[in-house]
This record gives sequence, C-alpha cells and structure tokens, in this order.
Amino acid sequence: MTSTPSSRPAGHQGRMLTLWTPEDKAFWEREGEAIAKLNLWISVPALFLAFAVWQVWSVVAVNLPALGFKYSTNQLFWLAAAPALSGATLRIFYSFMVPIVGGRRWTALSTASLLIPMLGIGFAIQDPTTSYPTMLILALLCGFGGGNFSSSMSNISFFFPKERKGSALGVNAGLGNLGVSVVQFLSPLVISLGIFGVLGGDAQVMIRNGEPQHVWAQNAAFIWVPWIAIAAVAAWFGMHDIADAKASFAAQATIFRNKHNWLMCVLYLGTFGSFIGFAAGFPLLMKALFPGINPLAYAWMGPLVGALSRPFGGWLADKIGGGVVTFWNFAVMALAVLGVLYFLPKGATGYALPFGPQEGSFMGFFLMFLVLFCTTGVGNGSTFRMIPVIFLTQKLRAVAGRDDAAKAQAIKEGNTEGAAAVGFAGALGAYGGFFIPKSYGSSIEATGGPEFALWMFVAFYLLCVAVTWWYYTRKNAEMPC
Repeated sequence: MTSTPSSRPAGHQGRMLTLWTPEDKAFWEREGEAIAKLNLWISVPALFLAFAVWQVWSVVAVNLPALGFKYSTNQLFWLAAAPALSGATLRIFYSFMVPIVGGRRWTALSTASLLIPMLGIGFAIQDPTTSYPTMLILALLCGFGGGNFSSSMSNISFFFPKERKGSALGVNAGLGNLGVSVVQFLSPLVISLGIFGVLGGDAQVMIRNGEPQHVWAQNAAFIWVPWIAIAAVAAWFGMHDIADAKASFAAQATIFRNKHNWLMCVLYLGTFGSFIGFAAGFPLLMKALFPGINPLAYAWMGPLVGALSRPFGGWLADKIGGGVVTFWNFAVMALAVLGVLYFLPKGATGYALPFGPQEGSFMGFFLMFLVLFCTTGVGNGSTFRMIPVIFLTQKLRAVAGRDDAAKAQAIKEGNTEGAAAVGFAGALGAYGGFFIPKSYGSSIEATGGPEFALWMFVAFYLLCVAVTWWYYTRKNAEMPC
C-alpha cells in the first residue's frame, strides 16, 4: 500500500528535507513542529548577530569625535545611515537566495560574512588618522547584517503552517531585532574594559566632559567576532534545507507583477523602515537636540521596546487579523510623531508646533519615541503576517473547486511567492534605515532642526492608514486579512 504524506516520516537526505508538508496537521504534530522549532531557534541568534553588526555604527559614530576623529555632524549621520543603504540593497538579492542556495547553506555563509566588517572596524577605529572614505566603506560592509534579514525571514516562512507563520516570523524577527538594542546597551560597557588583553590592541584616550578616559573602542566590534563564528557553524551543522523550497529566480519573480507585493512594501517601509531608521538616528538626534544628555544611556531602550513588541504584533495579527492591527497601528504612529514634535525644543525652523514647552522636554520626547518604537514592532509583526497570507489566499482562490493535486500545487506556489515577497518587502523596507537618519541630518542642515523631516513622517503614516483601509480592512476590501 502506498503511504500518504501524513502517515510516513519526513524524508531526509543529510540535512535536506525531501518531504515537508507543514499544512498536514498529522505530519506537523508528529515531527514537523520539532524540526521547524529547531531551525527557528538556530535562526534567531544568527539574525540577532546580523542586527548587531548592522547597527554597530549607531554607537560607534557617536564616539568618534571624542576619540579624535575629525568628522562633521553630517558625516557622522552618513556613517550611521550607510549600513542601512547597503543592507537594503543587499536584501533585494538575499530575498531570493534561500530557494536557490538552500536555507541552511545560505544562513551559514551569510552569517560568516559578518566577520569581515567586524574585524575591519576593530582595527580601523584604533587609528584616529583612518580616512573617512575607509570608515564609510566599513559602514557599507555592515550592510551584510541588514541583508541577512530577508533571507532569514524567507527561510523561516517555509517551515511553518499558515496559522503559525505570524507568530514564527514575529519571534524570529523580534528576538533578532534585539541585536539593535543590545549593541547600543553593551558597547559603552565593553569599550571600558580591556577584555581581550594583548589580542585586542592598546587602549585609546577618549575625552569626556573635558576629562581623558582610557577605552578600548575596538571592543564594540571585536566582541561579536567569536559569537558570529559559533552561529555560522551551528547553522551549517544544525539547520535544514527544504527540497520543496527550491525555486528559480524566475519562479519567484512573479511577485513583481502582483500589486499587493508593492503595496506591502510601502506598509513595511512604514513599520520596519521606521524601526531601523529610528534606531540608527536616535542617539545622534538626542545628542543634537539635548546636548546635556548622554544619548547612549537611553538610546538602547527604544530598539528594545520595538523588538519585544514585534512577536506580540505577530501573535495579535494571527488572532484578529493583520490588516486590522496594521490600520490602527499606523494611526497611533502618526499621533506619536505629533507628540515628538510637541516636546521638541522650539527653534526658529518655521516647522515647529506653535505650542508646547519652549525649551522642550527630554522626558516627553523620549517617552513619545518609546511609543513610536513600540508601534514599529507591533506593525512589523502584523505586516509580516499579512504577506504570506495574501499570497497563499490568492493562489487558493484561483484553484477553488479543483482537486487536491491542484490545491497542493497552489499551496507550494503561494508559499514560494509569499516567502519571496517577505524578503523583498524586507529589502525595500530597510531603506527607511537610510532615509530617516539622513533626513534628520538634511533637515537640521537646511532648517536648523528636524521638524520638517518629522512632518514628512506624519504624512507618510497617514498614507499607510489609507492604503491599509482601502485594500485590507474596509467592508468588501479586495484582500481582507
């Protein structure tokens, strides 16, 4: 008697899964869930390290002037923004690599690539005569960390059934996003200690509040090197490739003809783009607006809130619908930016609110940003739940009333296109990590303050509210989800 997929064990060829049917409940309960969770929990630390590498310049750039590097404020904002520019561009390519190379292989190789910028920064930052172009190249190489996100999310989406995708992607991204907070929290601590001894290089003198202080600034990069190596080895020997996930670029490229791919790119730019952009620019913005505040004492809290709220956003979207969560989330984001504008010091930019404390309020400013970071996390989880559901629903609608073979093929195609769309949306969304800190710098240089940039954010979030309502949440919407 020929066995059915639900009555036989998953086929294995080394680390390759030749049979993978997560939508089959019997298969999932018997063995699929355990394999999926193994791959998820190896993926999480690898993605955590990728985010740490991607955002290391948000803290390194703040310390450069005190270390003797003669860079302008605009140049420092460029260094904070450059990893997002290269990372977003790499994501476009990375988003298609898992079905071509394999999730296990690509996770291991892309994680190992993070060693290049970390070793480079560790040596370059020890010499204050290092040229600005050299530092800019190293900042661009940190984009390797940004690129990893698209391939990681694409890979994990293949392992889980439809009703678990939101939670799984939320955990992968949310705990991975913690790398942003941890790098901002840990860096000030590790640079104060010579933890690597003679292997880590000599101490440097940093001028803080007019007083010299010995630091090991290179540790902000070197601290991640051994963990990156361990994570790459764990991915190579512990994760799996899925045979059914194999697909050519042409098979995945069909998403470019689907308008929902582009609409979700816009929405994800508003959620994840805001998260990574606010994280990259937050320390420098605090330093520019409230000079008496130590930005690194506070900056890490925002990304922490955003990362922790992301799994909640995915879970909530699984329960009540991604479109509903996303709609209300963008409305709160617009209001939170207005709150930031209210608490800014009132300058002569011509774009400030006509009311609010004249000298501004750091605590009000900070709390409003914490609300913003929280909403970016919730929105990250809800939008990423929407994408695979949209593509799978479209394929199943097209074969309604047909036989089981047609439905199985539709599920395979829907999962493949959904994974590609998840990766591609992550790619375009990551450009927010460049535009937000760069818009701060450009607005400050042009008008004397960041208010103009913040008003543009309000307008964009209101656009996202309208798009979400029209296509995904209103009565008789084209794709309710």
